[in-house]
Amino acid sequence: MKTLVILSHPSFEKSVINKTWGQELKKHTDQFTVRHLEAIYPNSAIDAAAEQALVEQHGKLVLQFPLYWFNCPPMMKKWLDEVLTYGWAYGSQGKKLQGRKIALAVSAGVDANDYSSTGRYHYTLTEILRPFELSFSYCHADYRSFFAFYGTEQAEKEGTEYLPRVAQNAKDYVTFIKNM
Repeated sequence: MKTLVILSHPSFEKSVINKTWGQELKKHTDQFTVRHLEAIYPNSAIDAAAEQALVEQHGKLVLQFPLYWFNCPPMMKKWLDEVLTYGWAYGSQGKKLQGRKIALAVSAGVDANDYSSTGRYHYTLTEILRPFELSFSYCHADYRSFFAFYGTEQAEKEGTEYLPRVAQNAKDYVTFIKNM
């Protein structure tokens, strides 16, 4: 079964990492369906029933976004709130995510060492993303952790020199999803 990738990025046209990830995934349309929320719902009115149907039609689910104030962007949060509803995703009758493999793909502005107990933010990315893990656990989904690109701020300063690293990371992202 195909993997559904829900992408949220408030400044997608300026993105390098998320845009490159999306382009790499689109090379494999037989394996991945990519949905950019801000492009599909420019007025922010999410069609929850349509989104739920898409989740049900796919085997795995990946949420892709830039780390945004140590969380996901507002549109991704809105998607989570409106799509993962009581009676569908959780509750006594809500079993649509039960056992479904779910992962995150996150681009982070600073280097990986900044996300450590001794780093700039004093927390690992695993710790920062814990609310997602807990939410998926609450829905009895099979949370498969996350894939990350660290250092987007530095990469953008490097100019075209970092593009090979981005291209390789995008290929690694595809491999991550296939193996989750």
